[in-house]
Amino acid sequence: MVVKIIKAWVLGVLIVVLTGCGFSLRGAFHLPAEIKTIQLSSTAHNTSLERALTKRLKPYKLELIDTNIAQSSPDLTITLLPDALERRLLSLFNTGQVAEYELVYTVKYQLQFAQDAFQAVEFTVTREYQDDPDAVLAKSRELDLVLAEMRQQAADRIIRQISTSYANRKTLTTL
Repeated sequence: MVVKIIKAWVLGVLIVVLTGCGFSLRGAFHLPAEIKTIQLSSTAHNTSLERALTKRLKPYKLELIDTNIAQSSPDLTITLLPDALERRLLSLFNTGQVAEYELVYTVKYQLQFAQDAFQAVEFTVTREYQDDPDAVLAKSRELDLVLAEMRQQAADRIIRQISTSYANRKTLTTL
């Protein structure tokens, strides 16, 4: 009986400490409640990153405004600029064939909150990718999965940046 009480007490203290320090589970991003409408556009229509970001924004139940329809100004405008994928050689097999690459995915976009100036943001997502010339088809599929994962990570990072930029904006306006 006493052991159960001690375990419950320790668990309660642990929960209070973790929530008090701001800990949240990975992938649990919070967008400000003031953001209800988002206009998402890109220089090239229907890019992989745009689809990944749209998918990541769905759980927030935001209204995504079509760029072709003139409506009231959105709370947030996200403009995706051309992204780039670069492969850097990391190592070679003794036969001279490429053994390992570093994939560098560069994302550029602009954020604009209602009645504010655009904020340009750029970041990179990197991954190491091992190539095998004997398994071309399998490695091609693996590369597609790695690239999709990198785009999802970039979409998550954009959402975190929205939250951070909004908080910084609020801090600057109150000073």
